[in-house]
Amino acid sequence: MASIVSSLTSENEVKLQKFFSRHVQFHLLYKSSHHEAGFDQLLNRFDHHGKYAIMLFLKYGAVLGAFMSKPLKQGLKYSDDEAFVFRIKGYSAKRFPESNNTKAITVTVGSDSISFGEGLNLNLINDFWYESFSTDVFNPRRTLEDQNVCCIDVELHRVQDIDDILPNPWREVVWRDTTREDLRKSFVSYKLLLESLTQVKVLLLGPVASGKSSFINSVRSAMYKRVVHLPNVGTGFEGFTQKMTTYDIRVNPRGSPTVLSLCDVMPLGDDDSTGLSYADALAVIKGHIPEGYKFQRGVTVTDTVSDYVEKPTLKEKIHCVLFVLDASKVSLYPSSLESTLRKLRTTISDLGIPQLVLLTHVDQVCLAVQKDVMDVYSSRPVQEKMQKAATLVGLPLSYVLPVKNYLSTLTVDCNTDILLLSAVMNILQAVNDSFEDQYDFPVNLTPEDDRKIKL
Repeated sequence: MASIVSSLTSENEVKLQKFFSRHVQFHLLYKSSHHEAGFDQLLNRFDHHGKYAIMLFLKYGAVLGAFMSKPLKQGLKYSDDEAFVFRIKGYSAKRFPESNNTKAITVTVGSDSISFGEGLNLNLINDFWYESFSTDVFNPRRTLEDQNVCCIDVELHRVQDIDDILPNPWREVVWRDTTREDLRKSFVSYKLLLESLTQVKVLLLGPVASGKSSFINSVRSAMYKRVVHLPNVGTGFEGFTQKMTTYDIRVNPRGSPTVLSLCDVMPLGDDDSTGLSYADALAVIKGHIPEGYKFQRGVTVTDTVSDYVEKPTLKEKIHCVLFVLDASKVSLYPSSLESTLRKLRTTISDLGIPQLVLLTHVDQVCLAVQKDVMDVYSSRPVQEKMQKAATLVGLPLSYVLPVKNYLSTLTVDCNTDILLLSAVMNILQAVNDSFEDQYDFPVNLTPEDDRKIKL
């Protein structure tokens, strides 16, 4: 987006800033002349969290627009207490309702139009954006012929408070190339306390599109020093992953495996009928599910399944569980998912298996982090989402690991790698901590010897 220039001039931005009680930043997400003037293209630029401004640049020089504190969702009608409509033309800048008016604006999203209760309507007609507005709001003397005016451009901006950035980071990280290399070396040379166990098996559990498969790709990318595209990722309604697949994290392409392997499974649903069931999740954790097993909605795994592991060894069991949650959606997850997560967390705790929360897409909840992930621990929105994720699962804040996955870029980034590799090291340390609690060292167990295991 850096190469796309907004039509909002610095003079008009100053006028627009005055409509807000606090200083804000505008970040361009959509520009009709660049992204095509399609209604879906505009709506797809909204995520599930944030505040936004739609701006219409008209032929006669005016800028019309609307600010909203909620993302638009096609086909919905809702009220927004913070929303307002504005008009900037020459030296004149007006806001409706006035700043001291707390009247909520009704927002209606149709198949090819957006309407704001204060009179602003945005319509797509034959691939051209038009605006129309009620005469009692902007100019009662406008002629009928002026009621529909073609826009030169339509833009969508994310609006972020400058106060979202804390004066000091609440977790300290040294963001340098040497830090990334040190983390890589520590990862490659990491030793497990159980010397007889060559790899730890970490299970990723999360709802659809939480970023489980993308995290696997991203960790591989951080190690390979280039963006990796396997496993495949998708955004289907039921999630892309349907089989149980374990991925080795290697030192480099075709290199030797590290001590970490990541296990991807079918996404969790709102309940047992819409995704991975509670029973199936436990069967995976206990090591009963064979590699490559394809999960089926509404069909619980039993010992009649082909290759069902009746007596799993330590190597076949899960050694750590990662609850993967999307930072941009964490406040919108249904209560049924929260119940499932807490039920799993309690049972996993009883099994003595370490568990952490992986919070993905942190760049989507804070403009500063989107520009540079270095600000992740200085961001108030990220901190709030991490606390929300911790509460959702029922774990302390220190158990939440924020990451940014590689989704759109084609090259790796030092600071993104540092965040990813830091998460990996926290996972491995959590596993070793659990081993230290469960065994009297030194021990000399084979992976097949489960008699002294407390799990």
